[in-house]
Amino acid sequence: MGHTYVIRDQFGQYFVTFTVHQWVDVFSRKEYADLFLDSIRYCQKEKGLKVYAWVIMTNHVHMIIGSDKVKLSDIIRDLKKYTSTQIINAIKNNPHESRKNWLLWLFQKEDGKLFWKEGYHGEETICSTCSNFGHVELKIIRDFKSLPILAICSLIRK
Repeated sequence: MGHTYVIRDQFGQYFVTFTVHQWVDVFSRKEYADLFLDSIRYCQKEKGLKVYAWVIMTNHVHMIIGSDKVKLSDIIRDLKKYTSTQIINAIKNNPHESRKNWLLWLFQKEDGKLFWKEGYHGEETICSTCSNFGHVELKIIRDFKSLPILAICSLIRK
């Protein structure tokens, strides 16, 4: 396993990155990105996840997130575990997935399946990390339906 990041303040704001194992372009398919977003919505409703900014690229996800209910590290652990299972099952059951055998082979691991790279990149932020994107105003995102799925970030430039 590579460098491990630690969530020190479980109720702080963090810039996090989750990367698909082998950097595979899974989120180029809308149905897999939708599964990830459905899981985010569930965590917002049931676990107190706050999403301030997000972008889904073809093979990784960036978010600025926090929590006011459940420990952030627990939410991240559960989110990655659940989405890993759901997305791999969706690939397996998708009759139109032209890369099915190759993807399932890549995500095989001796002791199970591996969709996400182990660990995650996470940096605590109170808009200090946001300066990499320019001056931004953070707002909590509750409705993903009106936003395009791929490569869209909710950072609002002043």
